[in-house]
Amino acid sequence: MPIDPFTLEIIKNALITANEEMFQAWARTAKSPVIYEVLDFAVGIANSDGDLVAEAPGVPGFSGVLDFAVKEVIEKWGKDLKPGDVIVNNVPYKSGTHLNDVTLVAPVFYKDVLVGSTATKGHWSEVGGMAFGSWNPHSTEIYQEGIQLPNVKLYVEGKPNKDVIDIILTNSRLPDYTLGDMESQVASMRVAARRIISLIEKYSLDAVLTAMKRIIEEGEKYALLKLQELPKGVFEAEDYIDAAIAATEKPVYVKVKVSISDDSFIVDFTGSSRQVPSPINSPYPATVAGVKETFMAITDPHAYPNSGLFKVLKVIAPEGTIFHPIKPAPTSTFWEAMAFATELVWKALAPHVKNKLSAGHFLSIIATIVGGIDDRTGEPFAIVEPQPGGWGAKYDKDGTSGLVACGDGETYIASTEVYEKNFPILVERYMLNTEDGVGHGKYRGGFGVIREYRIMNSQALVTLQVGRHDYPPWGVDGGLPGPGNRVIIYEPDGKIREIRRLTAEVLKRGSLISIRTSGGGGWGDPLERDPRLVLEDYKNELISLDIARNIYGVVIDPNKMEIDWKATEELREKLKKSRRS
Repeated sequence: MPIDPFTLEIIKNALITANEEMFQAWARTAKSPVIYEVLDFAVGIANSDGDLVAEAPGVPGFSGVLDFAVKEVIEKWGKDLKPGDVIVNNVPYKSGTHLNDVTLVAPVFYKDVLVGSTATKGHWSEVGGMAFGSWNPHSTEIYQEGIQLPNVKLYVEGKPNKDVIDIILTNSRLPDYTLGDMESQVASMRVAARRIISLIEKYSLDAVLTAMKRIIEEGEKYALLKLQELPKGVFEAEDYIDAAIAATEKPVYVKVKVSISDDSFIVDFTGSSRQVPSPINSPYPATVAGVKETFMAITDPHAYPNSGLFKVLKVIAPEGTIFHPIKPAPTSTFWEAMAFATELVWKALAPHVKNKLSAGHFLSIIATIVGGIDDRTGEPFAIVEPQPGGWGAKYDKDGTSGLVACGDGETYIASTEVYEKNFPILVERYMLNTEDGVGHGKYRGGFGVIREYRIMNSQALVTLQVGRHDYPPWGVDGGLPGPGNRVIIYEPDGKIREIRRLTAEVLKRGSLISIRTSGGGGWGDPLERDPRLVLEDYKNELISLDIARNIYGVVIDPNKMEIDWKATEELREKLKKSRRS
């Protein structure tokens, strides 16, 4: 049926609002801080074919795989889907990320007609496996990472499937957290379903179905329009995922070729490493989601995301490779490779789309688990969170400090007060990482953070993985690289060690975990930086006098807090000559 543009816009925005309400409902009722504080989840609404027609701001890496998840449910269940059914899936290879990120899909019926589905994906704190918290930097196959839920019915026609739920809870070290997050996830989807039904009752079934179809069509038209603004040609980049394989510590080579034409955006990862016996492998849907992020960044970051917007996008990643692993490849720290799917495309295009893309950022999520049994209560506790860091400079401005990595989108850093009130943890320092610094340039990178946890319990289990250590954030046009990410453990007996990964390692009371995320890469020659910006950074205690002199060639009188302009001019000439030679 035809639909006028006003009604179309009303229905489109009503679907967005339904998503936002679903998002808030889950955030406000969840059990785990990783959901209600960090917001490590995403939600969406799909049409009856499984194409995403609306989503709410959330984790882009999750939003980007929801259409894969809905289509996998349709492929398996088809006409056997009933009103009130909820399907649960966390198997990563065809529609996911890692086992902790659990997807629920619920069909929405109006009378006997399948209108579409609500879909949610979020991080459950515990799904079993060989290590507390389930994701495991030392795993070599997926069976070590937790229970696998292969698109089974969690709810059958509105009633909980007790047998499946019992299996899930029996395999979780934190069953109360798992049950609370699961029930709030289901409840949030029911909220969105009610809004869709209300929309149909107000505007008619035909109007809503027609609007869903038009939303996809308009998304594709808009993407084709934005493609015209991009440089055409073939662009390439390469990099290394460092310290990826625990047994050898050998880096993993990755590369990309991006081909842009008037009607297509083709991203080819052929030539990248084979999948590895390490959990960094990025499932193909996660790889596609990573590419979607850069595609939106260079077209329109504020565009209305739906499946139509990405129809011009084609991602090639041969099976059995780091960007398209096959069973039984482990994927519990998939973000280490998925982030490269985003940033390789970013790196290839940054010099050519200067007004949209920055230099390299700290990239590694440095996801952190600190948990155990609280001595005070006898109850289990768990901190599960990403860490923020420094983003790269742009061609005309400094980078952003203390921002979560690509792929984490709208996630937050949980408040120190929440942790210290609820868990036997002291956050001893949380500050910009001015100690390790940034990538310097005409415009410098943003600063990472120093975040330190002191164990106040008799012991705690700690899991961490650190990337972008040996291959730090890259600079552009003469900008210097960032310093790289680091994690240092200070033990009560005075032992100090820098680590690349920990898997449920027991740390005793008094141990300090010092997470030091990298600053972003710089853009342009540091000797071209405006000396007044250098002085401002010194006044703000972001850089030292030595950095001002030796990197930027700026002489500052610390007593007067002024620039010695003549000495600065002479020093810069001297430094330019020495660097040329």
